[in-house]
Amino acid sequence: MSEARRRVLHTHVMRSVHSRWLVLLVASVPVSLAALTAAPIQDWTFASLDGVKVSNGGRAELVTYRGRRAVHLLVSSEHDTPTDSVSATLGDTDFANGTIEADVAGAPRAGAPGDSRGFIGIALRVQPGGQRYENFYVRPTNGRADDQLRRNHAVQYTSEPDFPWPRLREETPGKYEAYSDLEPGAWTALKIVVSGRRGELYVNGAAQPCLIVTDLKLGDTHGGVALWAHASTDAYFSRVNIRKN
Repeated sequence: MSEARRRVLHTHVMRSVHSRWLVLLVASVPVSLAALTAAPIQDWTFASLDGVKVSNGGRAELVTYRGRRAVHLLVSSEHDTPTDSVSATLGDTDFANGTIEADVAGAPRAGAPGDSRGFIGIALRVQPGGQRYENFYVRPTNGRADDQLRRNHAVQYTSEPDFPWPRLREETPGKYEAYSDLEPGAWTALKIVVSGRRGELYVNGAAQPCLIVTDLKLGDTHGGVALWAHASTDAYFSRVNIRKN
């Protein structure tokens, strides 16, 4: 075989090999990109208050609580008549479906009314303006109350402002609240799993949810994620992990 013929044959073989590798590479790229973008993670450990946007007459400070660095969310002293709740949106979070994990600790603050329960939780799919959102929260003083009815109200789902807990309890008793073992002021691990109009709440690493909601009132939508507490609560948050599906 002539030298020129060998060069032509070599070039043809190499082009064929390169083409096959290129097809394999192109085919694999979308899968890799999908794996990278399908479940982005945001982990808030609160080294500072950067990105913590407080609203509803509240304020936030960094403290050490029960051995952990935490955001202390409380009512601003500038507000003589605090609103029903205080919240703090986390940066530019935009959450639709996935998992939110948070470590929270809540108890009635000093001087709070006698019927205070230490309401604390996570607001999600927060709409622009911050007044419309889905909310999963706990009532720590109910968890070990010597009253079964109070125990049954230990965890709660609401959709503000149209479906607050009094309306849900009156119209559909027991459907949007349930029992979980809770201790006031102790660190409590919350996990919220959301898919479309379904939301599940897990407490303290339980394998099964203590509350399942199949008709999230805002529908299959998206929005911000926020720390949330009732104005009567001494509220602490040490970590929030957001994983999007």
